[in-house]
Amino acid sequence: MDDRIASPSLPQEPAKPNPHANRDSLEFGFRSKRFVAVQRLIQKVLDERGSCDIVDLGGTELYWLIGDEFLQRNRGRINITLVNLELEAVDDQAMFASMVGNATDLSLMAGRTFDLVHSNSTIEHVGNLDDMARFASNVRRLAPRYYVQTPNFWFPYEPHFRFPGFQYLPEFVRVALLRRFSLGFFHKVPDRAEATDIIQHHRLIGAGQMRSLFPDATVTFEKVMTLNKSIIAIRG
Repeated sequence: MDDRIASPSLPQEPAKPNPHANRDSLEFGFRSKRFVAVQRLIQKVLDERGSCDIVDLGGTELYWLIGDEFLQRNRGRINITLVNLELEAVDDQAMFASMVGNATDLSLMAGRTFDLVHSNSTIEHVGNLDDMARFASNVRRLAPRYYVQTPNFWFPYEPHFRFPGFQYLPEFVRVALLRRFSLGFFHKVPDRAEATDIIQHHRLIGAGQMRSLFPDATVTFEKVMTLNKSIIAIRG
């Protein structure tokens, strides 16, 4: 789960502290290992152009702590624009900019291009498959290179609700569980409409869907004990 997802604003506070802010957490460690591929893409752009202009769909400044040493070495050469439905606070305004935008809006930043589109754990939050297709279209349009990561539907542990096999249950069962129990990052949500909205904006996909959404990408996997934990689409 990213620090602020690019989906309709959810009114409740997380039930658990954000592990991505803890450098010693497993989640931070996983992200740091995945950042090797991101750094490789950025370095290619820096070698070719001398600077790298990145748009991060659904991202936060906090996420980029995983590459802090690399970013600081290249300060003044890397600019990152964060795009979310709500304005994301930014401390390092020399490197980061924040803007309000819907990553499924096909007119998003019309006429503007970047060197790299980055998106970590966001596409599963934007809505149904049509919404995902619009998101993917924007990713492919906005830059010649991109990196998109999402949790794998077929990995048995659901990362948002922290419940093994949760994603395999019928939607009405997932809604009913969320209305009765605190699950993962979420407090109990008694209201049916609110619980349904949360469930519908946590929609994991598999590798086949990822390849369909990003047909010009190389699709790879982040593995845990031989299992595919997350799916990564890279055009670079």
